[in-house]
Amino acid sequence: MKNNFSPTELEMEAIFTTPNTFPGLAIRKTALPTPSPHQAPIKVNTFTLNQGETRTALAATKSYIPGWDFAGIVVKAAEDGSTPKAGTRVFGYIPQGSWTEYLVAPGALMAEIPEALTDAQAACLPIAGLTALDCLEASGNIQHLRVLITGAAGGVGRFACQLAAMAGAKVFAISRRTELAHQLETDNINTVTVFKNIDEAKNAGEYDIIWDSLGGDILATALTTLTRNGICVNFGNSARQATSINVRSAAWPLHRIQCIWLGREPMYPSTPSLERLAAMVKAGSLQTPIDSELPWSSISQAVDKLIQQRVDGKIVLYVENSGSR
Repeated sequence: MKNNFSPTELEMEAIFTTPNTFPGLAIRKTALPTPSPHQAPIKVNTFTLNQGETRTALAATKSYIPGWDFAGIVVKAAEDGSTPKAGTRVFGYIPQGSWTEYLVAPGALMAEIPEALTDAQAACLPIAGLTALDCLEASGNIQHLRVLITGAAGGVGRFACQLAAMAGAKVFAISRRTELAHQLETDNINTVTVFKNIDEAKNAGEYDIIWDSLGGDILATALTTLTRNGICVNFGNSARQATSINVRSAAWPLHRIQCIWLGREPMYPSTPSLERLAAMVKAGSLQTPIDSELPWSSISQAVDKLIQQRVDGKIVLYVENSGSR
């Protein structure tokens, strides 16, 4: 490509998967990406880790640049004028390749960062925030309803608890982490009940809505706690198990239950939803649960912490150029 990024640089650094090695990831040089007419080149400042992209990267059999979320600066507007102009701070996501110094993205997958937000806050929002918002949109009016949220200590879970509480729901969360109740208080949620496991949740009654990221046996049990006309929104399978249900003992009419699978990516275009999330953070009604901020040279440490489920909320990595390491 012609050098649209810098008068002196034609290469960039990025985190690549390195199959059959330990720790399976490495920073190395590569060519700058070539934008299509509807894409803008972005200088990445920060990105965050998600379970799905991270587990996939560690299991990779070929070398590629992983990553979804990003926050950075538009280097040059898209040729067709569909993106923010050069110099604009933006955040968003792409299907693959955000763990890098530069990326290209369409305007429909990004939004401007309000002046009051840091790059770290903005980078937390795309996948986790959009997923939680999609759960809310798929559930309809949840005011005064009992909402059960599994995997509540993660990035999506923390956003989901906040959005459900803001919508007037009675929030019930599942997490083994004893500190979650206090963390949710810092997220301005003072009326949440936290269970250690799905069995505790089942013993506490039925739920009108379930937002599940775990799948497997936990989802199977959760489905038996739904009220008549209840809704279950599933958006993940971190348990990495199939979900088997004994319909004879489920004790509810299947035709009255809605089970919604959100799929692998948020709704397109995402700009309006990203703007909505950013506005809530700016207003102080939505907190960005940042566990820690690390340089991207600490990617192995960050990934290990995530895989071992020792991240409360989101872990943010900031991109260092080669001269700063």
